[in-house]
Amino acid sequence: MTDPVTVTAAQPPQAMAQATFPELLRAFAHIGLLSFGGPAAQIALMHRICVDEKRWVSEDRFLHALNFCMLLPGPEAQQLATYIGWLTHGVRGGIVAGLLFVLPGLAVILGLSTLYAYYHDVGWVAGLFFGLKAAILAIVVEAVVRIGRRALKTRFHRLIALAAFLALFAFALPFPLVVLMAGLAGLAEARVVMRGGSQCASGPPEIGGPGQASPHRLGRSLATLGFWLLVWQAPLLPLWLFAGEGGLAEVFAFFSRMALVTFGGAYAVLAYVAQVAVDQYHWLKPGEMLDGLALAETTPGPLVLVLSYVGFLAGFRDAGGLPPFLGGVLGGLLAAWATFVPSFVWIFAGAPYVERLRGNRMITAALSAITAAVVGVILNLAVWFALHVLFAEVGRWSLWPAATEATGQAPPAFSVSLPLPNPTTLDPAALVLALLAAAMIFVLKQGMGRTLLVAAALGLLYRLVV
Repeated sequence: MTDPVTVTAAQPPQAMAQATFPELLRAFAHIGLLSFGGPAAQIALMHRICVDEKRWVSEDRFLHALNFCMLLPGPEAQQLATYIGWLTHGVRGGIVAGLLFVLPGLAVILGLSTLYAYYHDVGWVAGLFFGLKAAILAIVVEAVVRIGRRALKTRFHRLIALAAFLALFAFALPFPLVVLMAGLAGLAEARVVMRGGSQCASGPPEIGGPGQASPHRLGRSLATLGFWLLVWQAPLLPLWLFAGEGGLAEVFAFFSRMALVTFGGAYAVLAYVAQVAVDQYHWLKPGEMLDGLALAETTPGPLVLVLSYVGFLAGFRDAGGLPPFLGGVLGGLLAAWATFVPSFVWIFAGAPYVERLRGNRMITAALSAITAAVVGVILNLAVWFALHVLFAEVGRWSLWPAATEATGQAPPAFSVSLPLPNPTTLDPAALVLALLAAAMIFVLKQGMGRTLLVAAALGLLYRLVV
């Protein structure tokens, strides 16, 4: 989820300029190269260029598109870029805008992932990441506070956030199940509130333009949906035929499933990926997840490009007979394909019908409950990060001891299992760096880029000296 973009008060209607295709290419290449700072900053950059400077899209139309993209799984900033490109030049405009928003950052993250895979054990590189991980911990805590202030407006939402945190932290329930239960809880709560009241209000009719839906376009939309679903899953058959069911095929299948449940932004996605990629598939270690997020924070494009880093390491370490570098590049590209192609599916097939969602009380209630659950998800991620940044050893305490398996007793369906750090392995230097990063963010109000730079420099200095 992103913070709302600050916009000016309503202005008198002005004639919208028509973007030529070369102008659209240049504008989104510029946006793709400069889109640092997370989704909120990226959306603000698109608003400044496409609404204020170029006047390709009206203020109402931009916010209308943004509201739709906020409802979807996946990277909302890339979906918004695709939507704007589609509004101005149809499908080809949506394709180039969405691709140009992602490709510069993807190229950078693949290059950094290559350097990390080969050289992350080198002393000075390890020092840089030592500082970056401490800063990332402070950044994730700040995300919990920021999103919590916006999302937890009622007691019901606070209970949803607490339940989501406990479901992940204590019971290790799958992230998709947590999202589903939160949405159902929101629907149930809305039905109770609305009982005896009026029916769900519908939003205002759609402003004319490319997004206008009509019944005779249903067949075209279904065909569009089917085509892009085939494009999305096109790599799967060749992978199964030539690489078998493991290795790269497993990487692509995992990230395809993940793309359907990635509500809540990159931090919530990372919580799900960390749970599965580290604990289940063992593609990488907990500390390496932190390193990947640090890399993604320093590159342009969507923050979920961290998933290409995960795919790179998975392919690099299990290339299925390919050279490790080639396996890594293919793994990173497959993760990006599985993550970003669905954005074209949602926009090209769903945008003509977006107005049917606006103002619907039931849908709003379900989405607000999911947003509240995301706060609990990110809090779980912050605790997970803190344990692995500050302590060298983190075990688990289970209410159902593993020794009972020897007696033949079946474990309960839901067993409490809590992470338990070894207090003697606390790293004082990591604690100090994390506190300094938190002070820069919360007290000195420094930006993310400066905080990361200072923390990396201090981490490098500490490793070189000590």
